[in-house]
Amino acid sequence: MLPTIEWKGDSVVMIDQRKLPAAEIYVRCRTATEVARAIKTMVIRGAPAIGVAAAMGIALGMRRSKATGTKQFVTEFQKTCDLMAGTRPTAVNLFWAIDRMKRVFAEAAQAGASVEELKNRLEAEAHGIHDEDVASCRAMGAHGATLVPDTARILTHCNAGALATAGYGTALGVIRAAAEGGKKVAVLADETRPFLQGARLTAWELVKDGIDTTVITDNMAGALMRLGHVDLVVVGADRIAANGDTANKVGTYSVAVLAREHGIPFYVAAPISTVDLQTPDGSGIPIEERNDREVTHVGTSRLTPEGARIRNPAFDVTPAKYITAIITERGIARPPFAESLARLFA
Repeated sequence: MLPTIEWKGDSVVMIDQRKLPAAEIYVRCRTATEVARAIKTMVIRGAPAIGVAAAMGIALGMRRSKATGTKQFVTEFQKTCDLMAGTRPTAVNLFWAIDRMKRVFAEAAQAGASVEELKNRLEAEAHGIHDEDVASCRAMGAHGATLVPDTARILTHCNAGALATAGYGTALGVIRAAAEGGKKVAVLADETRPFLQGARLTAWELVKDGIDTTVITDNMAGALMRLGHVDLVVVGADRIAANGDTANKVGTYSVAVLAREHGIPFYVAAPISTVDLQTPDGSGIPIEERNDREVTHVGTSRLTPEGARIRNPAFDVTPAKYITAIITERGIARPPFAESLARLFA
């Protein structure tokens, strides 16, 4: 797979996911502000990838700082962290990555590190977050592949692949690992309105990997389940509450309810960094409302009449009761999730 995001020393380079699959264009961010803008405008998206981008954005911002004194550098660091925190509210990986950068900074500063040493430590931590994400996706895929039958038709929603992470993917990592293990898998990819991450990104990734892929409109999932064309569902997540309630791309809740009605296993694949034990249940997960234009237009073509009101929540919450298991890099959590997720952290 093409790299989702790379550190170039004086810049952070990421593939522009808004342009796929028509064009493979890379965006070079030379400042922390440009990285934050890339996150907010969905040049890069997917909870784990957002976390990596935030860490790299902080490291880049501080690498370019002209501060000579520690006090001024500390002030700039806090402002840069606040800048990143203001980009996307739902993906908990964003705040997890920022907290890691803050912790490393505080430890180094307390130890009397110079400004240059602080810069080096932040850069090393950003690299670590990137590399750990790739490794966790590989481990997650290996765990999840054990849940996939030897022949399986898998439905997925949105894009939880290499593009949503530093590489390999969460839900698509499970699919990749199953295929690499010799299992015969075919994927039904929901188009995922309104931003079409399934049609544009998931299909693009899987076709490149030579995995049998069929794009369906979001409202076809139930009918195909009733016809017996779906064996299991695997999706990603942007935040998982302590009780297992899961926020993912809007439309996931409907898929989960349909899967329960038709007796189909519904799996969530996400790294431990997506699990938020500080949020007791899904009611406490903030849901981002995005720009009306994502609904009213496809490209430059308007779909809706002037004057019609628009709702555009980017995510919905699937109650834990609809989730068969949660796949992480540390193993598979099963109900009751309040207990099994806590054990994975322990």
